Amino acid sequence: MTRRTELRRPRKRTRPSRRKAGSRQPDPATAYDVAVRLLGQRAHSAVELARKLARRGFEDEAIGLVLDRLAELGYLDDAEYARALVNHRGGSRGAAAIAAELASKGVARPLVQAAVAELDPELELAAAERFARRWLPRAVPGSFRSLLEVAGPRLARRGFSPSVVREACRRALA
Repeated sequence: MTRRTELRRPRKRTRPSRRKAGSRQPDPATAYDVAVRLLGQRAHSAVELARKLARRGFEDEAIGLVLDRLAELGYLDDAEYARALVNHRGGSRGAAAIAAELASKGVARPLVQAAVAELDPELELAAAERFARRWLPRAVPGSFRSLLEVAGPRLARRGFSPSVVREACRRALA
């Protein structure tokens, strides 16, 4: 008969913290290196980069200096970041979803509005039509209302406006 203690799983060992309790904050030069490495992986907005640096334990003053330096060098530009994200997401999302994503990443509202205004309406409609065609087999054949009931909520969740949703469903049925 086995004893109860033998049936227990061994405890997982937790890793000790990398930073010791009394260690000092990382210096601004290290903050700059971390920021450049993050920007090398993908583009970031200024607020998003500041959040990541703060999470890594850098002081607000060092973060401000790093962000200013990166902006001076042209590595950090929220307007360009917003335009790039609109171009990237424009083939699969509507204007509302793109604007919400940019806002969640800390891009200023005027920059968001300017970038979303550059979104080609035909590109947006073509993307919505492509998704509506995907859901066409689930609708009653030839029924606009049925396709709208099936595809409409899905397209709306992707950020397409009601007028774009209706037109995409019309084109998908044609």
